Amino acid sequence: MGEIKQFRRALLSAVCTLGFLSAGAANAANWLMLQGTESPGASARANVWGFIQAQYSKDSSSTNAAGQLVPPKLIGPNLNAQSGFNINRARIGVRGTGFPIDSHVNYFLLTEMGNNGITHGGNAFAKLTDASVTLNYIPGARIRTGLFKTPGAEEGLQAIHVFDYINFTEVSNGLLLERVPNKGFTNPNTCFTPPGVPNGCTGNVGPFTEAQLQGGASENQFNAPVSAFRDVGIQVFDAFDVGKDWELSYAGMIGNGNGIEFDNSDGEYDQYLYLSAEKQYGGKGPRAEGLKFFTWSQSGKRLLDNTDDGTDNLKSYKRDRAGLGVKYLKKPFRVTAEYITADGMIWVGPDKPNFYFTNNIAHGNGADAKANGWYLEGGWYIPNSKWELDARFDTMTRLKDRKNQHKFDKWTFGLQYHFNLKTRLTVNYEKRTFKCDSGVAPCTAPPPNTPNFNLEGVGNKVGVQLTAIF
Repeated sequence: MGEIKQFRRALLSAVCTLGFLSAGAANAANWLMLQGTESPGASARANVWGFIQAQYSKDSSSTNAAGQLVPPKLIGPNLNAQSGFNINRARIGVRGTGFPIDSHVNYFLLTEMGNNGITHGGNAFAKLTDASVTLNYIPGARIRTGLFKTPGAEEGLQAIHVFDYINFTEVSNGLLLERVPNKGFTNPNTCFTPPGVPNGCTGNVGPFTEAQLQGGASENQFNAPVSAFRDVGIQVFDAFDVGKDWELSYAGMIGNGNGIEFDNSDGEYDQYLYLSAEKQYGGKGPRAEGLKFFTWSQSGKRLLDNTDDGTDNLKSYKRDRAGLGVKYLKKPFRVTAEYITADGMIWVGPDKPNFYFTNNIAHGNGADAKANGWYLEGGWYIPNSKWELDARFDTMTRLKDRKNQHKFDKWTFGLQYHFNLKTRLTVNYEKRTFKCDSGVAPCTAPPPNTPNFNLEGVGNKVGVQLTAIF
């Protein structure tokens, strides 16, 4: 039995046991309880809220020997320049209860209007990211249905407006932040051909020269939004106190497996499981302090055509993910560590909707490949000041044990200044080492027949971001 299947069975048994034993809901905050769950009688019918994140980024990567650039060397989501300003998030929402009619029914609505993978992929000015209703009638088993964040990895589940870094880790971005076309992953011959590039693309589109990018070319070939760590489905969950200062949380969910898109193109469903135990130190809301241990899994299938014959030949592939981690927060210190493993549908680049990494499918097919990775991060809230220092190391190995195996390592050094509880400035410096590291062909083949032809020269990146919550 595979590693993820064993992991999922053990987690399912634990979640079912906790759901059966749950006797009372806890009031302490955690990510499951913060999303669309209001205390009875404590919420208005409509609380309007949101946040804006304005950003400047500069990538110092160099071109390959042919003067071309690839996505790791370009700034997203447009992937046509190495520096620039952006409104990367602008979200506004409303949440509340049916109070005074019935405070046991909560709702949560949120819309994204920034320029990012949610809006850019679908060419939309605004995109609905959350639309859920939570029923709080059954002790120990709250029920949430609609579009909402899936129970999973800490980086995805936590609120993005209190995220301590500008960019996600490579393991979360590459293995969890899924790019999901709403009709299945199509044949490479159907991919979009940007201006200034010859027609008839067959898998690898680009890399492009700086002149081609300035002329309108783009490496981003997906025509649908990222999943945004969300899905449409139904979830049973709750949190409850056990022992002294300990809180247990669980969640089980079934969803379409199609991100923030409102369809189920393959007729299959994803299954999600989540379990956490936290010793509470105090505080409330997204900055509540505690020591949390958590584990999660996700299992599903995806349709993909990775042939190159000009016709649609969609085939079902599994997509399984699992992880476990720990988070400690008690000011002035914060430490988080998480390990993630993945089986199937390993994303290999925004210019490759067919999941090839090279034209040779035997070497580069990500549809049935494996990957894993981990990160360790920490923060120090400088006492009696508004300053915070952050540091993080993350690593991801994708196409594991394949001839095209890749390893992405990244150090992130951060500085934050908190003007007040809702406004802060974040500065990040990323030091990146990306390489094809199998030690055999095609990694060692002469350029340009090796991915290292493009990955060499991936340089450091600087980002500055202002966050304002309202």
